[in-house]
Amino acid sequence: MLSAAFVLYAWNLWSAGYANSYYSAAVKSGTGSWKAFFFGALDSESFITVDKPPMALWAMGLLARVLGFGTWSLMLPQVLAGVAAVAVLHATVRRAAGFPAALIAAGVLALTPITVAINRDNNPDTLLVLWLVLAAWSCQRAIESGRLRWLLASAAFVGCGFNTKMLQAFVVVPALAVAYLVAARPGVPRRVGHLLAAGAVLVVSSSWWMVVVDLIPSESRPFIGGSTDGTVRDLVIGFNGLGRIFGLETPGGGRGGGGFGGAPGAGRMFNDMVGGQISWLLPFAMLALIAGGVLLWKRSRTDLARAGLVLWGGWLAMYWAAFSFAKGVFHPYYTTSLAPAIAVLAGVGGVLLYDAYRGPVRWSWVLPVGVAVTGAWSFALLNRTPDWNPWLRWVIVAATVLAVLALVAARLPWARGHGLVVASMTFTLVAALAGPGAYAAVTAFGGGNTSGNALAGPYAAQAGNGQAGNGQAPPQGRGGMLVVGGPAGELSDDMVGYLLKHRGGARWLVAVVSAQQASSIILSTGEPVIAMGGFTGQDPAMTVAGLQEYVGRGELRHIVINGAGQSGPMSGDPAIASWVRKNGTRVPASAYGGRADEGGGELYRLG
Repeated sequence: MLSAAFVLYAWNLWSAGYANSYYSAAVKSGTGSWKAFFFGALDSESFITVDKPPMALWAMGLLARVLGFGTWSLMLPQVLAGVAAVAVLHATVRRAAGFPAALIAAGVLALTPITVAINRDNNPDTLLVLWLVLAAWSCQRAIESGRLRWLLASAAFVGCGFNTKMLQAFVVVPALAVAYLVAARPGVPRRVGHLLAAGAVLVVSSSWWMVVVDLIPSESRPFIGGSTDGTVRDLVIGFNGLGRIFGLETPGGGRGGGGFGGAPGAGRMFNDMVGGQISWLLPFAMLALIAGGVLLWKRSRTDLARAGLVLWGGWLAMYWAAFSFAKGVFHPYYTTSLAPAIAVLAGVGGVLLYDAYRGPVRWSWVLPVGVAVTGAWSFALLNRTPDWNPWLRWVIVAATVLAVLALVAARLPWARGHGLVVASMTFTLVAALAGPGAYAAVTAFGGGNTSGNALAGPYAAQAGNGQAGNGQAPPQGRGGMLVVGGPAGELSDDMVGYLLKHRGGARWLVAVVSAQQASSIILSTGEPVIAMGGFTGQDPAMTVAGLQEYVGRGELRHIVINGAGQSGPMSGDPAIASWVRKNGTRVPASAYGGRADEGGGELYRLG
């Protein structure tokens, strides 16, 4: 299973280029500056950070310092983290529910389409999932043994998850805490004391980087991307906290919501944008959770299988609620955090339902119903892309019908031997895994590239955002400029060449509105670039007064800002654009071999 997962995640991975250029640029900057490495700064001179904590960047950056910066140093940590998550999940489930359940759970996680897609990208979600699975493994060991050290380890792993993707890691905390409080061996007072100690570890392991950064004077560290005041605290509470839940305003005044994952509501996990990424076995997991709870209800309080249902059922419920009803920015690839819970409930629940099916008649109908619902939902998901392998949905229908008939027939008095049971299990696996397996396969082997906005299945080839780099950099040099106006994408090679030639002794090569523009220049030249508005182009990182200081000290000579009404990142602070047009000298496009309207941008020399 681990070999299959590695192949799915690593096949043709070199085609990813620089993957998500936003994070890749920060990794490259960190290889040239330990200060930029620690802060997770986008540029090597540390003007602004990315809008996430830096732990995922650290993994890529350390490998890049050993192997050199490139596709493999960016992507190999993702592949290894994805495979490790499958291995840890298998070990966790095997200890609680046996080998068959563990094998099914590991297989479902490995084949979950969005998990395959995100493990082939360099977003932080892959490492987050590994930390969370490790937290569940440690929590289960704590429940089983009653030893505090395992619970403290679980809290520390969640803290690492926080320093990977902030509050998204905390969604699982109630599930871990309730499972330990309900099922751990020690008495109630000790359990409560253990949880309080784990809470203290969670606070320290989560907040240490935030506290260190915010204690450093603002003039000695970069602006924290995504925040309104340049602090990590504001980023945690605002854009990456309440902003994700309630859709609060972003730093520039816009709303924090987005249509990437469809409208919020109870059906979001099943909609056209998200359903095919994560929900293939979600109905079965829900059914298995309910039925498993009834089947195991009378077991002892410390029974490990029952505790597992509490833990993974709570995980499923918490992330389903958080993702379904979040009004802020929500991407389908966030749902990879749901995948471990769905996988475990499918594995453990499948084995429980099979054992119940072989028992009293009153339970014999639950497994066939679960198979029928799973096959029907797979058909519905595949029917949303009628031109993509149309035969597959009918194979699943046939397998579903045959599986249900075989399960029913195997319960009849005249049925003898294991032939019908083996046939029913074979058809069940086809009905359950053919759909997500096909989505996973086309994601890995279909040649699509969705770097930066990971999607799986037939949408993958069309959803790439063009952020994968070609690995070719123009000649190294020194320059330093600011451009007013320009597209959301890359500056022209001619303009970048001009900037390199005319940088002089400036600290930064150029200032642009957004990190999307800055990233491409950083990756192609290796030179520091100021992204004045961060990822969205709206962060208040640069002010007119600050710009005047940079220019006065000779640290910046040129700038590019998007014009009003253009697509892509917002046009930036109009006061800055006004000051630049009044005090700067426009560089004609002819000076760098471009047309007057190339990119809609205006390049200005300052000072």
